[in-house]
Amino acid sequence: MRKSGILLLALVFAVSLTAQDWAKARLAKSPRHSELVAVKNGDRTVHAFIVFPEVKTKATAVLVIHENVGLTDWVQGVADQLAEQGYIAIAPDLLSGMGPNGGRTPDIPPDKIRDAFAQLAKTPDQVTSDLNAVADYVTKLPAANGKLAVAGFCWGGGQTFRFATNRPNLAAGFSFYGPPPEAPEDIARIKAKVYGFYGENDARINAMIPKATEQMKAAGKVYEPVIYPGAGHGFMRAGEAPPPAEDAKQQQKDGYEANKKAREEGWKRMLGVLKGI
Repeated sequence: MRKSGILLLALVFAVSLTAQDWAKARLAKSPRHSELVAVKNGDRTVHAFIVFPEVKTKATAVLVIHENVGLTDWVQGVADQLAEQGYIAIAPDLLSGMGPNGGRTPDIPPDKIRDAFAQLAKTPDQVTSDLNAVADYVTKLPAANGKLAVAGFCWGGGQTFRFATNRPNLAAGFSFYGPPPEAPEDIARIKAKVYGFYGENDARINAMIPKATEQMKAAGKVYEPVIYPGAGHGFMRAGEAPPPAEDAKQQQKDGYEANKKAREEGWKRMLGVLKGI
């Protein structure tokens, strides 16, 4: 019974993340040009959602790395909002080829998403290779100015920090509540400034910040973590979602307000850094 309850909770969690009707509705109203592109990486094809800004000059590109539920409407919405601010935003589906018949995130049943990520964890080099292929693709577009930043959330936040160890020409890395690398030899390869965004109520991830700060400082690297009061893990998505119902418990309302404020401050901080690139 206990096992069944856990599985049910996992399924409900996955469905709640992938449905995101509010994010889908916002995306549908966007006036910007977006498309799903197929990026070749050897014998693999990485599908990626790309959005172009409405600007008259070449733009900096931002690589957006999704959470541990794949390329959702919310992640695509983040890409669109970055394009709204003048950046070419591209969000790869790192579950490309892992769905039935070689499908991607939308083709994978919600209760199988976790299994897909467990499999992906066994092939970290594939993740790096896919990210590099998408980064190369977007920076070589005629509308791009060649500069590249990366922003990732949850699992993607960890991959953002990790990608900084593998991509020497990154302009900046924005790691949202993801685990940092631990190996000194990996940290030694980082060239970009890394900006961390963390919720106060996220002890699992926050426990890793002191060691990362110490290691980055010892290696002469720039790492600027910020912890947002009252916010929880996933505050960028949770703070953008619709507010809780009127009859919701006060604790839920307080949590929503903290996440909303953290999301607003985190977004403003990221855009401020991007403007200086």
